[in-house]
Amino acid sequence: MATPLSDPSLSPLKTIAVVGLGTMGTGITEVLATAGREVIGVDLSEARTAAAVAALEAATAHSVERGRLTGEERADALARVRTSTDLGAVADADLVIEVVPESYEIKHQVFRELDAIVRPETILATGTNALSVTRLAADSARPERVLGLHFFNPAPVMKLVEVVSSVLTAPQAVAVVTDLAVELGKEPVAVGDRPGFVADGLLFGYLNQAAAMYEAKYASREDIDAAMRLGCGLPMGPLALLDLIGVDTARTVLEAMYAESHDRLHAPAPILKQLSEAGLTGRKSGRGFYTYDAPGSATVVRDAQTPLEGGSLTPGRAVHSVGVAGSGTMASGIAEVFAKAGYDVVLAARSDEKAQAARARIGKSLSRSVDKGRLTAEAAAQTLDRITPAGSYEAFAGVDLAVEAVAEDLEIKQQLFRTLDKVCKPGAILATTTSSLPVVACARATSRPQDVIGMHFFNPAPAMKLVEVVRTVLTADDVHATVREVCGRVRKHAVDCGDRAGFIVNALLFPYLNNAIKMVQEHYASLDDIDAAMKLGGGYPMGPFELLDVVGLDVSLAIEKVLHREFRDPGLAPAPLLEHLVAAGCLGRKTGRGFREYARR
Repeated sequence: MATPLSDPSLSPLKTIAVVGLGTMGTGITEVLATAGREVIGVDLSEARTAAAVAALEAATAHSVERGRLTGEERADALARVRTSTDLGAVADADLVIEVVPESYEIKHQVFRELDAIVRPETILATGTNALSVTRLAADSARPERVLGLHFFNPAPVMKLVEVVSSVLTAPQAVAVVTDLAVELGKEPVAVGDRPGFVADGLLFGYLNQAAAMYEAKYASREDIDAAMRLGCGLPMGPLALLDLIGVDTARTVLEAMYAESHDRLHAPAPILKQLSEAGLTGRKSGRGFYTYDAPGSATVVRDAQTPLEGGSLTPGRAVHSVGVAGSGTMASGIAEVFAKAGYDVVLAARSDEKAQAARARIGKSLSRSVDKGRLTAEAAAQTLDRITPAGSYEAFAGVDLAVEAVAEDLEIKQQLFRTLDKVCKPGAILATTTSSLPVVACARATSRPQDVIGMHFFNPAPAMKLVEVVRTVLTADDVHATVREVCGRVRKHAVDCGDRAGFIVNALLFPYLNNAIKMVQEHYASLDDIDAAMKLGGGYPMGPFELLDVVGLDVSLAIEKVLHREFRDPGLAPAPLLEHLVAAGCLGRKTGRGFREYARR
């Protein structure tokens, strides 16, 4: 069933020119033409113009195959597009959208030439995602008619459009372009003029930190990318995304952001400069953070940085039984994971009642899995039978692996590790699930720090596939090898990282969340617009404020403080708005109010 086309009679912008027919310009042309607009595509390169026409023909043919357009609608859309290598062809356009390379010099030249070509009432839009719209408008003969119209790639698919106004932009111009975006089936977000706007302003700081993390050899590119995909539900890892965007483009965006903010989080990681200047710009060149089988290809091939297959050469220790310390949601979830994988599990808490309650919670979880058809009733019963509740940690005397999941408090964890050191047999591995505390501080509370490691599961443990395996400088090789093997047996994806605050996921996630809070604090954009921008423009499963309210503002503040204390970067200081909300008891969904209010259950 073909989708109905928008009625161009609703908008005064009937003829629209697109200047620059690269990937983005071609995508915008497709969006406009299939929505009923007359489109003039201009590029100085005859080869790019021809490539754009071929891409439009292929894309619209695919839309017919998928039932999104009829054959007649496709023919009409293609007939509405005319191309030229002469900028003078845009003289009759009601709106001109430039998507030429991210360079002030190139864009200024285009705007100067447009001033002499278009009608006085024509609106000029820049598709920049990094440069100042105000600076471009100030040099135009009609600054009140200049604004930003930032589509996201691929334009036919991505719903978000950022409509960027400068202090010079006329409100009427913003209104008519916003209406056009709605008629194109997009979701426009109104933002002011600052580098990166909302989506890229948050996204590129995160990408930059990921590049710096890789450059520091803290974790492999594969582990960084897997951690953010599996730990946060993102469609792509940050380094793969940098390759897709273009390493040189990312560097340009970050340079513009840093010039404005002077925030170290936006100072481009040196590796971005090194790769750019070497011509290793990502997929388009065939090599960036990864190596591809050809320029423009998405197929990654092995290179010198690719991990060896077959895992560790160090033999691990035998693990048959597992002890899980704690009675909360995380402890119950971890115990369920191990029992499902066939391990005998001792679930120990500070009292028999707490341990029995935790086991009962696992029973309910298994019953839900049976109801949903994910597990047979027999398998659920066998899983529950493998879990033995205990009201004392003395029950860990025979376990091969002890995993603690108690309160995120260093003194509490250290006291528990002292106890585990006494009750667990020699050779037993002791693991902490901490998400923010130093693993080595737990290890030093024992007489066997070589046997201590971090196993950071994500909540809910039965569903989340990621485990961050955290080695300290004292962790033995065979302990690390054992935990990697165990993660495979429980069907979790293990990523390796060192013992520093935030490990991989939280170290990249929480500065991004903090920056989103700063945007609201500075009245740059609303909660709803920021959440929409990140879901629609970045492919995030939740907007930052939705996620903050789910995680808990108190938990988020605690992690922000740990990151700030460890890295001593002023840009990591918790946003005052977050501190104020926590002080007021507005902790998110669990209290009924955080950044938003929630109905009490």
